[in-house]
Amino acid sequence: MTKLSLQAIRHVGFEDLGSFEVPLRKAGFDIGYVDVAEQDLAMLDPLGADLLVVLGGPIGVDDYEAYPVITQEIELLRARLTADRPTLGICLGAQVMAAGLGARVYQGSEEEMVGRPSNLRQPAAPTLLPRSKMCRFCIGMATRSICPTGASVSPLPPICLNQAFSRGPNILGLQFHAELVAARFEHWLLGHASELATSGVSPAMLRRDAEFQGKRLEESGARLLTGWLARLT
Repeated sequence: MTKLSLQAIRHVGFEDLGSFEVPLRKAGFDIGYVDVAEQDLAMLDPLGADLLVVLGGPIGVDDYEAYPVITQEIELLRARLTADRPTLGICLGAQVMAAGLGARVYQGSEEEMVGRPSNLRQPAAPTLLPRSKMCRFCIGMATRSICPTGASVSPLPPICLNQAFSRGPNILGLQFHAELVAARFEHWLLGHASELATSGVSPAMLRRDAEFQGKRLEESGARLLTGWLARLT
């Protein structure tokens, strides 16, 4: 099998490709991480990788003044998405993708930390949303336009009507963490300890939910990704 190149832009160590790594390697991708805290994104060729994945992080796309790397990412994504090169964004990555597509990205009215079955149709197969911070931001051009121009949106909970969007077969943004691995969930709890304390959400409750739903999440996440990879052009 001919090896394909994958560059994963990573913001914090524990938010990696997770359960997506196995189906990506099975699909022939040679995975390389680009850690933004250590590497200059200006040196990265936006069109170089066969697949670019922009991972999540504890900041938002509107934090560009405090974290200039966000501006670098938006510029990189703008060039790549204009060329319609295969690109996947997860959580923060989806926000950056939306901004690169010219959408307005703004903070939602409330946070959502719930786990529930989802019924995503196109562009994603059915999956399960983990209990994690899924709804810090909403993406839209205007009040009633909740996805980037030219994209299709997959609505889920009423408080955040844009958990996923796509533009054609090559561009997919996921506002939720379908790549989460239950066995490594403690990293997420520790990494977001301040956030959980501020919101009053119980880590013990989230830990129990991860144990109960983790296997299903990993399986459905793998199906979601495998189905998307099969449609890439």
